[in-house]
Amino acid sequence: MASFDASTAECFVFTYKEGMLSALAHDLKHRVTAFSVEIDDSTRAIEATFDASSLVVECVMKDGACVVGTLKDSHRAEIQRNVVKDILHAKKHPNIRFRSSRIEPEGEGYKIVGVLSLHGVDREIEAVARREDGRLIAEVELYQPDFGIKPYRAMMGTLKIKPALHVRLSLPA
Repeated sequence: MASFDASTAECFVFTYKEGMLSALAHDLKHRVTAFSVEIDDSTRAIEATFDASSLVVECVMKDGACVVGTLKDSHRAEIQRNVVKDILHAKKHPNIRFRSSRIEPEGEGYKIVGVLSLHGVDREIEAVARREDGRLIAEVELYQPDFGIKPYRAMMGTLKIKPALHVRLSLPA
């Protein structure tokens, strides 16, 4: 059984702004700082648990790259509080879980199908994993309303986060 956590793997969540006042907001890269991924060597079955309260703002994204120093520490802390408390409701739903049901070879990587339990809702999702620079990169797009999550809105909806977000998990290959 192969085991990974935040010391050997990385998990990022990318959120994107929209709305009339989107120029005041930022596309963000969040790091999940507490998680575990177990992969059964013989069956390739995957079980993963992510701590919903462990998301931290890694950086502001601009043109696909991190822009360091854009956010004040107080603004970063406010965003993190909003994500954990008001969006993910981490006290009520402390864990995000994934359990694979099917893994199939696809090109140089794998198609991974399984159930994601997020915000009290279980939904089947599909992810694609590919090899890149000695790592296995799994990526998936999630639509927040599918999990009962209301995307962040401010200023009467003129500033909001898009309902679709991108998750990227990177493990040693």
